[in-house]
Amino acid sequence: MSSDIAIKVEHLSKCYQIYDKPRDRLLQMLFRGHRQYYREFWALRDVSFEVKRGETVGIIGRNGSGKSTLLQMICNTLNPTSGAVETKGRVAALLELGSGFNPEFTGRENVYMNASVLGLNREEIDARFDKIAAFADIGDFIEQPVKTYSSGMYVRLAFAVIAHVDADILVIDEALSVGDAFFTQKCMRFLRRFMEDGTVLFVSHDTGAVINLCKSAIWLEQGYAKCQGEPKEIAQLYLKKLYESDQGESSLVVDENCDWEKQNVEAHIRDMRLDYINSTNCRNDIELFKFVPDADGFGKGGGSIISVQFLDTNDSPISWIVGGETIRLAIVCQAHVDLFSPIIGFFVNDKLGQNLFGDNTYNFSINDPLVVFSKTKFKAVFEFVMPILPTGDYSVTVALAEGTQQDHIQHHWLYDALLFKSHSSSVSTGLIGVPMQKINLSRI
Repeated sequence: MSSDIAIKVEHLSKCYQIYDKPRDRLLQMLFRGHRQYYREFWALRDVSFEVKRGETVGIIGRNGSGKSTLLQMICNTLNPTSGAVETKGRVAALLELGSGFNPEFTGRENVYMNASVLGLNREEIDARFDKIAAFADIGDFIEQPVKTYSSGMYVRLAFAVIAHVDADILVIDEALSVGDAFFTQKCMRFLRRFMEDGTVLFVSHDTGAVINLCKSAIWLEQGYAKCQGEPKEIAQLYLKKLYESDQGESSLVVDENCDWEKQNVEAHIRDMRLDYINSTNCRNDIELFKFVPDADGFGKGGGSIISVQFLDTNDSPISWIVGGETIRLAIVCQAHVDLFSPIIGFFVNDKLGQNLFGDNTYNFSINDPLVVFSKTKFKAVFEFVMPILPTGDYSVTVALAEGTQQDHIQHHWLYDALLFKSHSSSVSTGLIGVPMQKINLSRI
């Protein structure tokens, strides 16, 4: 294996034998090779990939797609049916809740046991125990049996151990999702520091976290590695498949004769910057681009999005925005069938695909749901203060659904329907800047 490769997976497969009755297991032992008393379940089939040193790779997929099976084989806690896994360096894993812990042992005893399994000797654990306990921050529970712990306390202690064993490779499963917000932020700070030099395999249903943290992503589907590539692209394909598996294949049909967007609005567009005095080069000038009707998308096709525009407060189309000012986002749709309780929403994303902010119309129409008949146009207008954005590229993802927040049909989901670019900004930290009403500095 090349020196710059941390993990190498070659044609990895795992098959489980499923017995319908307990006696079938005994019969299989007695008549091995003569008759098969079990059904085969392939949790993983012919998966191959490489992870370079210092790379962070996300693994996404539905429950039962083989994610946990893959991680267990990489961590050498599960033997493959066929194929091979090679790793270079110490591997520390946070897999399913409570894995690696003896429920009868105290937290302290489990720290020593778990850390020793990960390669530390007694003296090394003694030297790091106080830091581990401080990171876990579970107080006197460290001396109590872990069977008395809550799920959050399990995760705190398990993550505290793997954060202090000087691992070369970290394998993180969904377990972090049960932690509280403060501890999750602490874990994320540690992960970002570790990712500067270490190798990470990160499994999550949260595609935003995968896009944010990972350099590449692998999509597992029914035990197969369906595709691998840029996290944003893989997450979009996965999300599309997720909706289609629940609602059927995408059947979106766009009315090519619709000319709402083709109307000559350019003559009415004005540069919003002219309303303000250009007193500083730090003003947040945001350049807007035109709606992209043929952007990637999916949906059942009961309606389609035909226009997305930013407007000023007089409903005039604009080509520039100044961060911190009030603007409107107008999303125009057309129904292809009768729609009951349609929902229109949007997300503003940064260049990594992270959702910065967004909203939808559901809560504003829940008491008086709109009914739209076939071939009828309708629109949603969102008015808000545009946050001050760091310099960079951004996009607006828009969606048309029907139903409720929890149970709906996705008729048209359109990625990157409208792009815009922040040319200058006063934001020095964070993803966005919030305009301040007042800032005061004084002695007290």
